[in-house]
Amino acid sequence: MLKIGLLGAGHLGKIHLKCIQLAAEDYELVGFYDPDEAAARLAEEQHGARRWESLDALLDAVDVVDIVTPTTTHFEVATRAIRKGKHIFIEKPLAHTLKEAESLLQLCREYGVKAQVGHVERFNPALLALGKMPLAPMFIEAHRLAVFNPRGTDVSVILDLMIHDLDIVLSLVRSKVAFVSASGVPVVSDTADICNAHIEFENGCVANLTASRISLKQMRKLRLFQQDAYISLDFLEKEAQVVRLFDNESDSPSTDNLLELETPRGKKFIHLSMPQIEPINAIKMELEAFADSIRNNKRPVVSIEDGYDALKLAHQIIDDMERRKQALPRSPDMGLRPQ
Repeated sequence: MLKIGLLGAGHLGKIHLKCIQLAAEDYELVGFYDPDEAAARLAEEQHGARRWESLDALLDAVDVVDIVTPTTTHFEVATRAIRKGKHIFIEKPLAHTLKEAESLLQLCREYGVKAQVGHVERFNPALLALGKMPLAPMFIEAHRLAVFNPRGTDVSVILDLMIHDLDIVLSLVRSKVAFVSASGVPVVSDTADICNAHIEFENGCVANLTASRISLKQMRKLRLFQQDAYISLDFLEKEAQVVRLFDNESDSPSTDNLLELETPRGKKFIHLSMPQIEPINAIKMELEAFADSIRNNKRPVVSIEDGYDALKLAHQIIDDMERRKQALPRSPDMGLRPQ
């Protein structure tokens, strides 16, 4: 059993505390560290976890740390853990800057520790329901909308929300990025609160992603289009729909929900299915997967390299968004002057 300590007992940190306790076959919860008195006291009361007054003392007592601190602190606390030879599970995004992420990647290699990044949507049951279905998307559309919440506004909506879809898209397409175009607007915070990104890959796949944290409703949907199928994933409702095209009726997995379609290439058959969704605790599952990668010396499901790639693409989007903003002509003052 791995001894684990939690860093950061805020809203998400408390959820991680509970999930660590649920994953009792894999982890022994040694305690947590959080300098915020109110958050620490609440975590002690709600979860009965031991609070450590010293970060270094907690690091010395564990094998693994679960880092759920603000993004701007990821580099500092992760570096201290890695230099002590501790495996790290670190919430997304991997770091605040690309330079920090590069340093963490190199440190993990130097000290020989495992690192998994908390892109929890990889463990969403809607995505997992696809199983081993062959995926080769050529067009992807994603919408991730959220009601405004001051928590998380220390970074732009790209690093706060869109990065989930960037990680999923990169894991599905597996091709180098060829072109990025993006537009975004800060509405209620100092960084972009809504953004649309257009990404083209070397293999010809195109992805259009929209993320907003100032919406009146929540939405987390991803649609994939490939030569023989259309796939719709609803990460919020945890639903999946798969529409596949077959040359012959006998190729279809079922005659239920099977439609005939006349095409210029002859008769085709369309099959609609809704894969069975298994109820899971995604955060608990990703923590268990990390424990398995440590015990069996396997590459984590969402490796630090994956986290770096998602962050790199996020910063390409941010850079293009800023470039477009700087290129906009200044609004004329129409010749008006104070009298």
